[in-house]
Amino acid sequence: MHTVAVLALDDVIPFDLSAPINTFGFARLPDGRPAYRIQVCAAEADAEVRTAESAFTVRAPHGLEALAEADTIVLPGIADPHFELAPAVKDALCAAAANGTRIASICVGAFILAATGLLDGHRATTHWMAAEHLAALHPEVTVDPNVLYVDNGQFLTSAGAAAALDMCLHMIRKDHGSAVAAHTARLSVMPLEREGGQAQFIVHPMPTTAPAPAGSTMEPLLRWLEESCGQDLTLDDIAARAGMSSRTLNRRFREQTGTTPLQWVHRARVRRAQYLLETTTYPVERIATQAGFGSSTAFRERFRRVVGTSPYAYRRAFRGAP
Repeated sequence: MHTVAVLALDDVIPFDLSAPINTFGFARLPDGRPAYRIQVCAAEADAEVRTAESAFTVRAPHGLEALAEADTIVLPGIADPHFELAPAVKDALCAAAANGTRIASICVGAFILAATGLLDGHRATTHWMAAEHLAALHPEVTVDPNVLYVDNGQFLTSAGAAAALDMCLHMIRKDHGSAVAAHTARLSVMPLEREGGQAQFIVHPMPTTAPAPAGSTMEPLLRWLEESCGQDLTLDDIAARAGMSSRTLNRRFREQTGTTPLQWVHRARVRRAQYLLETTTYPVERIATQAGFGSSTAFRERFRRVVGTSPYAYRRAFRGAP
């Protein structure tokens, strides 16, 4: 039987710990037998592990020796990304990797996996809020904040929270086929595959919250752009409104907002489209027009580029009840 070892370190995030236990625990072979044996382990056998925010403690029956026997190791996230990985834990993980064991991290558990050096030279992901920090802390790792999970073969990383379920279902499908994975997904009340990536969940600041201080020269222009983004605006139009040349506008705009005027307008249009998709039943063609896109095709392409999914998929995921 395939053995999954879930490593619980101090300050473990409870959801990250429970998600793989539940998901792999739901998996059943066609004859009804459990598809996995699950072992929760810690730095020492029978250790009491503190959860994040000290909400409660859990007792892990197995120690690091369980990692050597596992077919898959799962690393839940811990609350402090500035932790120092214990040498014994690092050695055990590296030894398991050398033996070909599959290792998967959940959410900010990517920081644990990256601390071993095993992710160096690989693409990885983590919760979008922690992606920049992971990239800065481990520049040898290529961090992609837009996906739900990354499968490098032996090493897998998932984005935040519910993306752990996506990654676990993906591993179950690879291990036992689509039928077992689909049954597990139904028990987990999850789609076997979700459209898009975590880019659709990233909170993009509204343009007015860009780093232009109150009273700055760009603030009135930003407000006007937000109100006018549904119109057909050119760089010359924006420069005329600002009372400066296009070159000067581009320079000052980038200094204060970190982007160009036209990129800012495109982002504002996508945000307006997201709002309309969430709150109305308007067809995509009408939303494209109201948000200021020249055509529904241009709207779909820009929306997918920024949000990571199609307008239709976004509406299915986020439109509230009437």
